[in-house]
Amino acid sequence: MQSRFEPVALAHACRLINHGPTVLVTSRHGDKRNIMAAAWSMPVEFSPPRIAIVIDKATFSRELIAASGHFGVCIPTASFVQQTYAVGSVSGREGDKFERFGIASFDGPVLGVPLIEDGAAAWMECRLIPEAHTEDAYDTCFAEVVSAAADPLAFSGGHWQFSDANASLHTLHHLGAGNFVVAGKVISAAKPAAS
Repeated sequence: MQSRFEPVALAHACRLINHGPTVLVTSRHGDKRNIMAAAWSMPVEFSPPRIAIVIDKATFSRELIAASGHFGVCIPTASFVQQTYAVGSVSGREGDKFERFGIASFDGPVLGVPLIEDGAAAWMECRLIPEAHTEDAYDTCFAEVVSAAADPLAFSGGHWQFSDANASLHTLHHLGAGNFVVAGKVISAAKPAAS
């Protein structure tokens, strides 16, 4: 598969989720893989790039992530809203959701996690940071981003580029019950006057 995505410098990787989009978490251990939607993720450190993401302890994804020690984060676009809702609505214990919903994936370049580009604006490969005091008590996972890439029509020069021209690439933000809003209307602030 020829990728249209371009590498994102790790110094800018946290910007991929800084604006709070819904994300797709991908995981694999052995011959089992999964993809799920998550609404709560955020950057926590820039260098090295580290993120926090809420993945319920009881989910199939969390089981695979705990076993493998890594996962992918894909940022779905407006054009992928049906698949995003679908993978967030059923358990991977019921079968391979990539196959069930016709989602093409490829192996990430560093960790080999399943990643998607069709229907995504960007992706990150993440290595789980073991937190012994939180693993049994909390749903929040911490991870270091080890590689990232984005569609240059949506993210370039370390910044999101939302406009009417790339509306199908705008990111999703979950409101609940299958309802999403789309990022896109950019408002630029004027530089403060010098004092």
